[in-house]
Amino acid sequence: MPEPAFGTGRPELARELTLSHATAIVIGTVIGSGIFLVPAEMMQAVGSSGLVYLAWIVGGLLSLAGAITYAELGAMKPFAGGEYVYVRDGWGGLAGFLYAWTYFIVAKPGSMATIATGFVRILSNLGPLQALGITQADGWHPTHAGQALAIAAVALITFINYIGVREGAWTQRIFTLLKIAGLLFIIALALLSAHPGAPAAEAPAAEFSYRRIGVAMTACLMAYNGWSHLSFVAGELTSPQRNVPRSLGLGMGLVIALYLGANIAYLHVMTVPEIGATERVGAAVAQRILGSAGGALLSAIVLISIVGAINGCILTGARIPFAQARDGLFFSRFGGIHPRFQTPAFAILVQALWVSVLIVTGSYETLAAYGILAAWLFYTLTVAAVWVLRRKKPHAPRPYRMWGYPFTLWAFLIVSAWFLADAFVNQFRVSLISLILTAAGIPLYVFWNRRSAARSRSLASVRGE
Repeated sequence: MPEPAFGTGRPELARELTLSHATAIVIGTVIGSGIFLVPAEMMQAVGSSGLVYLAWIVGGLLSLAGAITYAELGAMKPFAGGEYVYVRDGWGGLAGFLYAWTYFIVAKPGSMATIATGFVRILSNLGPLQALGITQADGWHPTHAGQALAIAAVALITFINYIGVREGAWTQRIFTLLKIAGLLFIIALALLSAHPGAPAAEAPAAEFSYRRIGVAMTACLMAYNGWSHLSFVAGELTSPQRNVPRSLGLGMGLVIALYLGANIAYLHVMTVPEIGATERVGAAVAQRILGSAGGALLSAIVLISIVGAINGCILTGARIPFAQARDGLFFSRFGGIHPRFQTPAFAILVQALWVSVLIVTGSYETLAAYGILAAWLFYTLTVAAVWVLRRKKPHAPRPYRMWGYPFTLWAFLIVSAWFLADAFVNQFRVSLISLILTAAGIPLYVFWNRRSAARSRSLASVRGE
């Protein structure tokens, strides 16, 4: 196996994650609360079960195309940091730095804080906890008690991942199995129920337009988002040349099947207009079948799903600044490995502190919104890096070559370009600010690059080179 580009003879993270751990990371970081909410948004947009099914299938296949692209890169470069390494080696140090800067400061912390707050929101809907008043009147923003609870959840999961990657991976596997079991239970319960919904044809047809299709596809792609997280821990996988492609293929295949099954189940119980008029379709289906107990059951399943998503984000996210620091482009402490737990402990702690700050200040929603466009920009660059590296390094070992190249690659790139263009058209201000935040990392790159070069010259001088 080739040495990572940032290798300097220092200890590396131990390869302790198996195929089952990796598959659990893929599934657990993709499936959050989206499948319980997004179908209603999609149905509102297009008003047709056929178009919704089509969106889920197309979105799933496109996401799978992105995943197998990452499979080639991960098998070729199975190092900690994943996307950062691929962008850096494909497009140069500046692009890699801007990716790491945007990811660690903006995109992922905002997303993690949003997920943690969503955890509190679901808890506040449970009868025994309603009296605690952990969310405000709008039902979303937490009170001080809610903020404390969200931070406590982040702290607990951070501790688990701090003391060992296997502990974090086992936690991921447990919660992933529970969320799969919960989803399968809801699907089976709905399909076996005596409350079939009316056929989709009975619904009045929605006005067919580019904007409506765009809304449905955007919601669908966001529900599939998260498969890239596995790349961050590629440096800790056993047999990564085999397990990266296998886990991405298995994980995304199961996610697509579960998402389609859930939509079939929803439409068996509720009509198309009912789903379109329901904010939380999963809860509505469960309540229709089991009454108030169904709502509580669905809330428990969503909580399990959210905890798994938080754990997956914390487990994988700290590997980005770790790899960046090992390149000499960030504070060296972020590149350290705990002597006992063999984890990037300092990076994990700082990540948790930053997420907690966002929860307290309430700025996570803004950062999460700004981070979406930047994340897709780097998705596009990462996938395109396959094409670039095949030309820059045609003879480099590639244990896995993506299926359907170049058609699958270009299909993903075309949709990514559409996604970015659509964001600029419909959310110009947010998109512009997102790019400005990303570009703000340029002077920092200049500083860290000069600092790293000066350090290298100093070391060379000491060695008499």
